[in-house]
Amino acid sequence: MTTKFEELLGRFHAYLACVDNALVREAVAGIGWDMPARPLAAHPLACLRHLERAAELAPPDAKPLVRWVAGQRGNLHWGQTYSESDFGSAFVDNYGWLEVFGTRGHFANDEAAAGLLILGPDIVYPDHHHVAEEIYIPLTGGTEWRMGERGFRKREAGEIVHHASNVNHAMRTGQEPLLALYIWRGGPLAQKSEITGTVAQGRG
Repeated sequence: MTTKFEELLGRFHAYLACVDNALVREAVAGIGWDMPARPLAAHPLACLRHLERAAELAPPDAKPLVRWVAGQRGNLHWGQTYSESDFGSAFVDNYGWLEVFGTRGHFANDEAAAGLLILGPDIVYPDHHHVAEEIYIPLTGGTEWRMGERGFRKREAGEIVHHASNVNHAMRTGQEPLLALYIWRGGPLAQKSEITGTVAQGRG
């Protein structure tokens, strides 16, 4: 009998298998998908209120995954790397992630980590960097992303956003929430990012 967590991993893998991008294909091919499940208690967060809207905004190929996660949100273990002391209460109330697999996720993997990030509307995730290479696939459009010394650039749902090791990057949402799939590899998989910007940096 398939458990809800096995269904999560299956839907996550099925979506990634349909992404037509060489970098994503290479990353997916390098993941050992026969992972042991890790027993984690449900841990809901305030940001989960944005999942219904994210499911409405998601493109057709991502809707099965996003709708499933929205329906099962209360049964999953959501986490936060930052606290109110880092970025304030408005950020913390509109931020969280679900690690599907990795060193802390529903499935154990020491080579790569992947999951989903939520940011509510009108939120700035300031400049930060980490050792691990990061691949993002926004599942909702309209969020502005920046990398290195470049300015913010709006990205559509399904675009691939690639952050190399230790490259500064930031995001800011507009009127709609962001739900993005992420893959980390090639560095510490539970490392807290080094913050180099402030929440105010995106308000210009």
